[in-house]
Amino acid sequence: MKKFMDENFLLSNDTAITLYNDFAKDMPIIDYHCHLNPNEIFENKQFNNITEAWLYGDHYKWRAMRSNGIDEKYITGDASDYEKFMAWAKTLPMAIGNPLYHWTHLELQRYFGVYEVLNEKTAPAIWEKVNKQLTGGGFRARDLIVKSNVKALCTTDDPIDSLEYHIKLKEDTEFTVKVLPTWRPDKGLLINKDTFIPWTKKLAEASKMTIKTYDEFLKALESRLRFFNEVGCRVSDHGLDSLTYKEASKEEVSAVFTKVLNGGVATKDEESIYRTATLHFLGKLYAELGWTMQLHLAALRSNNTRMINKLGPDTGFDSINDEQMASALSRFLDSLDINNSLPKTILYTLNPKDNYVLGTMLGNFQGSEIPGKVQLGSAWWFLDNKEGMIEQMKVLANTGLLSRFVGMLTDSRSFLSYTRHEYFRRIMCNLIGEWVENGEFPDDMELLGSIVKGICYDNAKAYFGIDC
Repeated sequence: MKKFMDENFLLSNDTAITLYNDFAKDMPIIDYHCHLNPNEIFENKQFNNITEAWLYGDHYKWRAMRSNGIDEKYITGDASDYEKFMAWAKTLPMAIGNPLYHWTHLELQRYFGVYEVLNEKTAPAIWEKVNKQLTGGGFRARDLIVKSNVKALCTTDDPIDSLEYHIKLKEDTEFTVKVLPTWRPDKGLLINKDTFIPWTKKLAEASKMTIKTYDEFLKALESRLRFFNEVGCRVSDHGLDSLTYKEASKEEVSAVFTKVLNGGVATKDEESIYRTATLHFLGKLYAELGWTMQLHLAALRSNNTRMINKLGPDTGFDSINDEQMASALSRFLDSLDINNSLPKTILYTLNPKDNYVLGTMLGNFQGSEIPGKVQLGSAWWFLDNKEGMIEQMKVLANTGLLSRFVGMLTDSRSFLSYTRHEYFRRIMCNLIGEWVENGEFPDDMELLGSIVKGICYDNAKAYFGIDC
């Protein structure tokens, strides 16, 4: 029997052990999609305790705690941080097979040197040991980023954001990690949401423009997009829970925009033509600027009305959507590619049924500008577990080139989440090691090492064009 999470954790063969230790383990990180707060990075946030670093905003853990019957008071409520930590310690032993069990212990081991298993009995001592380190020197926000060997990270930012902290970080010569914004214009695409008109007014203020027509709206978007580019943005991101494609004339799209701006409601067809036209407009700009376009697909958000009314969105009440996407996605990508305006693109799905849909879509739109121009995104959200990661890599290997994959991201709000890269790297090395030891690929360590290092870091560095 193997020891629990020892040095060969998830590495089941000799080739995997060599690949991980000699090539993957010490590679730097480019975290090209996360939700860290740039303000907290600039101000070098000091955490008061492990609950603040671990449980604040982590809806992965919140969902597990709810499944364990924990009262909301100890999740998002007014219980003390110690009580919330103890509620997590009570839940964790029930999480057998859940990646949260591994992530929790990897974070305790790598950052705090705690190798005890966390449960209700060990929790009080672990609370004291970890908090002593967190509130001492060397464990502030920037320290945790540097300890994780991160060279660059991309936050997630609304077009109306001032990016003041990105600008300040760019000017801060003492902190050498690149902290770049990501353009996330979702609120400008959700034309029937009650947030659309207030957001459009804020867009007008941010761009110092008047927005009364669709043309003016697009000009304001472009103005903000070019401002993001000046600050260092190289990546866009779209949360497209469902994807539709419907072409229309500029006059028809303008009429839909005017209708909604005047208090009307767009029909499903009108919403589709608006989103199609606006995404197409943005895609062309991304290509012009050399950006990467990320499309996150197949989420079904805010399912529990009662809890959303109480806590708001992004609090752990989302799940997987099962709508069809192949035809609409093909038409959208082709509408850009036909005029040579398709940017570098990463396609993520939250539904594993669509892995092969996306995996085969990649080959339709590759280009000579860069290897792997269109990517199958890393296993995302509910799929960033062992089986989900293996499945995503196998699909990519079966349908395209795993060796050109840009690798893992954190997609997290926590400064302690960088051990997810280690988790991924161990799984990736083990998968490749199995192929080699089964005689399915040559035991060419020079080639294998270059593939592993590419997936860990080198591919992302070349793909995103980040100087780090």
